[in-house]
Amino acid sequence: MKDYLRTEHLDVGYGGDPVLTDICLHVKRGEIVTLIGPNGAGKSTILKSIIHQLSPMAGTVYLDGETMAGMKEGEIARKMAVLMTDRVKPELMTCWEVAAAGRYPYTGRFGILTPEDRKRVDEALALVRGEELAGKDFRTVSDGQRQRVLLARAICQEPEVIVLDEPTSFLDVRYKLELLDMLKRLARERKTAVLLSLHELELAQKLSDYVVCVGNRAIERCGLPEEIFTSDYMAELYGITAGSYQPEFGCLELTAPGGAPQVFVIGGNGTGIPVYRRLQRKGIPFAAGILFENDVELPVARALASQVITAAAFEPMGEETYRKAEALMDSCPQVVCALKEFGSLGEMNRRLAERAKEKWVRPEELE
Repeated sequence: MKDYLRTEHLDVGYGGDPVLTDICLHVKRGEIVTLIGPNGAGKSTILKSIIHQLSPMAGTVYLDGETMAGMKEGEIARKMAVLMTDRVKPELMTCWEVAAAGRYPYTGRFGILTPEDRKRVDEALALVRGEELAGKDFRTVSDGQRQRVLLARAICQEPEVIVLDEPTSFLDVRYKLELLDMLKRLARERKTAVLLSLHELELAQKLSDYVVCVGNRAIERCGLPEEIFTSDYMAELYGITAGSYQPEFGCLELTAPGGAPQVFVIGGNGTGIPVYRRLQRKGIPFAAGILFENDVELPVARALASQVITAAAFEPMGEETYRKAEALMDSCPQVVCALKEFGSLGEMNRRLAERAKEKWVRPEELE
């Protein structure tokens, strides 16, 4: 499928000073492309230049194969809808009327809505689950409800591409997920091209088909989420010096407590993760083991524990590994056993748990 929206050698900036240069972006219909990067890197500047809210300093923006500079406003509005971070504050308008404003490319100079236009507005509000908002004053509804209404307005334009600048800002978890789910459905079901910026890495990793990384006055890297979201590169892109990003879970972990381990955690299969985070919150250094190299909780253990004892995946835990874990556990004043079952491959963890029974504490007892 050909690119529906693309830029060639685009330079963007303010007052004659380029912020980023030689930007080449490509978005196909049915695809979600997300810009990520630190605050102030230029994500919004790129989007504003693409939609011509800012005049590009050089280069070209193509929409459906045509240069946007040569297109009329009405023609662009039939193909592209925009949701930027600027807060919309219409006076004395209901949510239905705000959504209906998206029909302006089709209503002519007098803005008269036909029965077909009204049907499209109702359908757009239904798509964003906003029917109950129709008669409410737009100024009185919540930020999440406003975003749904503004998305309905964009849908009313019947665009082939939607451009959004940090659309989840100011939204609580429910509305973030609902909004992004709607964008995914638009891309999948209507083949809408979606270009947006996000600052929530975990959402960008899960939502995006393609990711563009903006940093150090350049497009640093582009690729599939699994290529972009690595712990090392997120630390590099955002300059992370405290804590880490864990791509396996799409989450941030805080800095591990310093010092010699005071608690040994016998975990596995995800059972140890709540204990690790509790210990981190309390500032108690700890060790973890014995974890198989393919265990789901190993990335979190490595991020938060001072030491981790591991064993080869799909193999019985060896005696040498057990001795290492035993010595480390014996050096810790307290032991938490998060496991309730050990299985045939977890015999060494069962032995550790039996050996340390007199030092067992429950997670809620840790101080």
